Amino acid sequence: MSNDPVEYPGFCRDCLTGQRVGMRRCTACGSPRLVYHPELYQLTLAHIDCDAFYASVEKRDNPELADKPLIIGGGKRGVVSTACYIARIHGVRSAMPMFKALEACPQAIVIKPNMEKYVRVGREVRALMQELTPLVQPLSIDEAFLELKGTERLHHDPPARTLAKFARRIEQEIGITVSVGLSYCKFLAKIASDLQKPRGFSVIGAEEAVNFLKERPVTMIWGVGKAFAATLERDGIRSIGQLQTMEETDLMRRYGTMGQRLFRLSRGMDDRAVEIDGEAKSVSSETTFNDDLCDYDDLVTHLRRLSEQVALRLRKADIAGHTVVLKLKTADFKSRTRNRRLESPTRLADRIFRTGMQLLEKETDGTRFRLIGIGVSDLTPPDLADPPDLVDAQAGRRAAAEAAINVLRDKFGKASVETGYTFGKDRRGK
Repeated sequence: MSNDPVEYPGFCRDCLTGQRVGMRRCTACGSPRLVYHPELYQLTLAHIDCDAFYASVEKRDNPELADKPLIIGGGKRGVVSTACYIARIHGVRSAMPMFKALEACPQAIVIKPNMEKYVRVGREVRALMQELTPLVQPLSIDEAFLELKGTERLHHDPPARTLAKFARRIEQEIGITVSVGLSYCKFLAKIASDLQKPRGFSVIGAEEAVNFLKERPVTMIWGVGKAFAATLERDGIRSIGQLQTMEETDLMRRYGTMGQRLFRLSRGMDDRAVEIDGEAKSVSSETTFNDDLCDYDDLVTHLRRLSEQVALRLRKADIAGHTVVLKLKTADFKSRTRNRRLESPTRLADRIFRTGMQLLEKETDGTRFRLIGIGVSDLTPPDLADPPDLVDAQAGRRAAAEAAINVLRDKFGKASVETGYTFGKDRRGK
């Protein structure tokens, strides 16, 4: 059967047979998974998001889990990394504390995250994306933007059909599912990919954008989190439609540069291009405690280990970071983030750790913490990292000792050499 978009303005996502408007099931295979849209064959920008990624990988590898609620996360003190759609029906959500998730779904099976496996599968998905187009901008391990403009001659199909073939290939070759959002801009492509999960394929065109957004909540706009949404709520603004009636100058007067974003995105205006430079913006590591901690020395023990993990990742990626970021979460789940920009970038555990200790010291006022994390941002090449310290005479010795330890760990394993809290004399780095 012909797939001419003029004669058949829709198609079946299962067998890709062209469909005339009005059909409810595929004329070839009987599938109800048909897609129609007036702009279907003109749109080229997509957002692809793996469905419940970690859980899907685990269910793929263990078919006995297929029809069971599954949570990927830590112990009772941890949080939910992801949950399968069966568990979500019971109210389990990502980032939910594990004890609340198990209250909502006590019959759930809990599996600790296996990041090495997930990264491997994520790379397999990424490789197939890059076969579609060189313009792939990863957002995380399991999602990315793709620009398919100009790929028709390569794939002998318009982007919409190419994406449907891709989704089907992911299921057949990798064994997990993805959802596709197709639009003319990043903002709406990302929204579209979340509309019909799992195995979704949603399209938002330019002609319908303003009306589509009109009844949506302001929290659908990037950058509008709980705190800013509360500010808008106090100003009587709850829906994107309300923003559509406001002038740009008024929004900017009230909310600064965020006001300009509200004005543009509320009208579906987003000219950001898909960029292949999608490297990570930061490198970090964190841990959730079995019991809340408030003592500085107890927290420092974890801070040292996490700093070494961050330094190892920086070294393997051959990058450095200019800003050290300390993350804490209190017993009542309130987050604290503190950062300090260094005079020169670093990838040394010692510098990361000592800076983290200085930031931590100001926070240990008796508050009990359930989580600590350390990381670096403002990533740069390592060329100018860690020059000789002319003020701290011991810094060079500590750096040399760290380099020697790294050599031993690379050769004999991470557990081959243990360190104290620092390479200095006491725990407060003095």
